[in-house]
Amino acid sequence: MPLSGEAIRTMNYVDDIAVTLRRILAVLPTLNAEEKQRLADHFAKSEPSFESVLSAVKAK
Repeated sequence: MPLSGEAIRTMNYVDDIAVTLRRILAVLPTLNAEEKQRLADHFAKSEPSFESVLSAVKAK
């Protein structure tokens, strides 16, 4: 069964997120420990989180 246009667009959003995460990974070595901790805290408070979106995708 072919994917709908909405499903394809949503998969493209996931690809965009992956690009952003690669950029973050590339910058991490330049951050000091305090900056990394602040970034980790920011990730932890971010909503929706990756986990919450993944749970919603997997929900039946």
